Amino acid sequence: MLRRLSLGLGLALSPALVLADETVSEFTLENGMDVVVIEDPNSPAVVHMVWYRVGAADEPPGVSGIAHFVEHLMFKATDELETGEFSRIVEENGGSDNAFTSWDYTGYFQRVAADRLGLMMQMEADRMVDLQFIEDEITTERSVILEERAQRTDSSPGGLFNEQMRAALFLNHPYGVPIIGWRHEMEELDIGDARAFYDAHYAPNNAILVIAGGVTPDEVLALAEEHYGPIPANPEIVERARPSEPPHIADRRFVLEDERVANPYVARNYLAPVRRPGDQQEAAALTLLAAILGGSGTTSELSQRLELENPRSIFTSAYYDATSLDPSTFSVVNVPLPGLSLEEAEADLDAAIAAFLEEGVDPDQFDRIQFQIQADAIYSADDTQGLARRYGTALTSGLTVADVQAWPDVLAETTIDDVMEAAQRLFTETTSVTGYLTRPEEPATEEMTQ
Repeated sequence: MLRRLSLGLGLALSPALVLADETVSEFTLENGMDVVVIEDPNSPAVVHMVWYRVGAADEPPGVSGIAHFVEHLMFKATDELETGEFSRIVEENGGSDNAFTSWDYTGYFQRVAADRLGLMMQMEADRMVDLQFIEDEITTERSVILEERAQRTDSSPGGLFNEQMRAALFLNHPYGVPIIGWRHEMEELDIGDARAFYDAHYAPNNAILVIAGGVTPDEVLALAEEHYGPIPANPEIVERARPSEPPHIADRRFVLEDERVANPYVARNYLAPVRRPGDQQEAAALTLLAAILGGSGTTSELSQRLELENPRSIFTSAYYDATSLDPSTFSVVNVPLPGLSLEEAEADLDAAIAAFLEEGVDPDQFDRIQFQIQADAIYSADDTQGLARRYGTALTSGLTVADVQAWPDVLAETTIDDVMEAAQRLFTETTSVTGYLTRPEEPATEEMTQ
């Protein structure tokens, strides 16, 4: 059944902010594949995305990194295409393509002229069911992902530190396992692991097709039924079941020393609730809290207190990811000025948060931040790829189209009291992980006396 919904954000904004009149349609093929169409009649291009409801947090124990590994292998040979031919055809048709893996999803996309949409669906449907697994290519691509880990994580003290922060925060949930995988397990990934993961998760009834751009729902529905419709559903696909976090009853701390560290810093992570279908108020309050404490520019609370009024920090930030299937993280960071210890930096961070909880939010600052977040949501509607990604991320994280459309209104209706109540719960009732990233201490030198 085809359902059309108006993307009405209903925000009280100045006349300078013009809301695009987007229309979103959704329907489901007989084989269980969900389809979302975001119409933009002014765009000659179209973004074609296939999102699978599987990510690094759905991997079997012992094969970390397999979701990302299979993402790489999806660009290899199928029964109809040679290795590398998929991307070459996209490029020859004036388009671009790529893929990405997160803990909750794996996505593949192409941006092409609207009249090439059928070709994209044809090729994407092909690799959904007919990916070939060739031993030599498994070996080669395993080396590629190991090198990717070496460049992005192993060679980066900050990357290793963030990896350890998540591992310390999530005691039982697989969000504590890095998306790229643990190196010792990545080195053992083989053709059987890849084939088993692909067979278990790559099917139309585990996928969401998101189309954004200059096409109509009727056109998309006809093409989707032609190319994806004949693929049978996998009856073994079941709702995702993951290990849950036990109650956190103790704060945790660790120190990572690395001689490559240029600016030592302290970071703290808290478990935090996320957007839920029909219940996004807490996440909205935390979204605004992160912007108030550590948003861009020099107007954020941490920046004002630690970088400007009484300069003791090089950099401060706060970050919160509102959209994930299971509980997320709220993070704060303080990079102290040279000469200050990390113990002092942590004390400064605690003092700044305590002062904020005591004094509250400046109403003018709150209005500016709330307005900016709403404006960003409107301006981003002009980016068809970003819009498609917003829906795909939400839907693979358990939200609905209605939730995506309601999110700007929920943000707009959030009050200062809502934010302060969320801050009190987060900072006074939630256990945390505090990490120090620093250089090793210089060995003491012995003095020679005569």
